[in-house]
Amino acid sequence: MAGAETDWATALCESKKLIIAKTPAEEQRLKLERLMRNPDKPAPIPERPRDWNPRAPPEFVRDVMGSSAGAGSGEFHVYRHLRRREYQRQDFLDKMSDKVKQDIDYLDKVEENKKAADDRTAKRRKKRDKLKMKKMSAKKAKEDSTKEGDEKSSSSSSDDDDDKEAEDDAEAPSFVMGRK
Repeated sequence: MAGAETDWATALCESKKLIIAKTPAEEQRLKLERLMRNPDKPAPIPERPRDWNPRAPPEFVRDVMGSSAGAGSGEFHVYRHLRRREYQRQDFLDKMSDKVKQDIDYLDKVEENKKAADDRTAKRRKKRDKLKMKKMSAKKAKEDSTKEGDEKSSSSSSDDDDDKEAEDDAEAPSFVMGRK
């Protein structure tokens, strides 16, 4: 029994070695290894922190401070804190309005890009359809001409030889590029 307990204790000590990560990559590797030891256990995913919101301004101010000569030196600190808090609130509102404006601009740009892509697609589709119709009409014309050609070929085959020679002459290049 004692031997079995010592084997278990040494196995436990070996499995719980303290490994200190020296680089961020090594730290991430260690975390992944720890997660993969038990793949059935759900991985902790922290929730997104909430955005900071300033405290709303009071609806009714009881102690209104004025610029009268009777204000004591202790009131300056209260005034300074109120002023700082109001400036923070105004900065927050400005940043939020900028963020909303940027979001609206982004959505407008996405919509504009989508419309432009749809226009390009429609133009290309129209071009494809036109080319397809042209090919189909050319194919029909060729079929019609072959039907008529079969009827004519039986009557005259010498005309075809002259046409082939004329086509060969037209395809011959009149000059050669790159030579002087």
